[in-house]
Amino acid sequence: MSILTLDNLTKNFGGLMAVDHVSLSVEEGEILGLIGPNGSGKTTIFNLINQYFPVSEGKVFFNGTDITHKKTHEIAKIGIGRTFQKVRPLKRLTVEDNVMAAAFARESTFAGARSVAREVLKFCNLDSSSMLLAGSLPIGGRKRLEIAKALATRPKLILLDETAAGLNPGELDEAIGIIKKIRDELGITVLIVEHIIKVIMTLSDRIHAIAHGATIAEGTPEHVAKNPTVIESYLGSDYNVEDHLNV
Repeated sequence: MSILTLDNLTKNFGGLMAVDHVSLSVEEGEILGLIGPNGSGKTTIFNLINQYFPVSEGKVFFNGTDITHKKTHEIAKIGIGRTFQKVRPLKRLTVEDNVMAAAFARESTFAGARSVAREVLKFCNLDSSSMLLAGSLPIGGRKRLEIAKALATRPKLILLDETAAGLNPGELDEAIGIIKKIRDELGITVLIVEHIIKVIMTLSDRIHAIAHGATIAEGTPEHVAKNPTVIESYLGSDYNVEDHLNV
């Protein structure tokens, strides 16, 4: 069953077609990778799902309900969480307070928000840093804090936007482990945008590839990685799919 469906989703910025009639579905319980070159429209698609940008044409369905024109806070409340490429925590607040602020999207009491925050901080390996100022965290910690904030909204679907960008190899493996647990232990469906091929190939059940705002391929990681158009527009002619499958 599809938890998220995009039907001919389109976004124009003046004369620029940023997203060009993209249709895709995310099945409940899967990890779907969304790939493409810089500027291909991946983050714009996330912004359309969350209504940070109004949709020019097409529709967004969540669990079969049309949410195309819902407000951003309403979308968070119905169960779609989101991280951002540029992590911007409330630097002068503690790590725990940052997550509590996100938890109030669904929680109505201080005690409830604190309980949720402590639960997701432990899940994201940040419980030992909970009383630190968020601005003191290194990039790896800030990326995990971004995930924790999204999880604090109690999503059924989480949109992860370049969560692994800028991480060292150890942090990268930790991020992959956390994302796997989000689906396998918490039962949350994942739609992930990522440029690090190891991450996409390791995590994704299926991949949807776009270029210039339009779909160019979709299917299993191996199928998409061997697609000539994907290789030409994104992966490059020296890419070897066998180096990244089953890592």
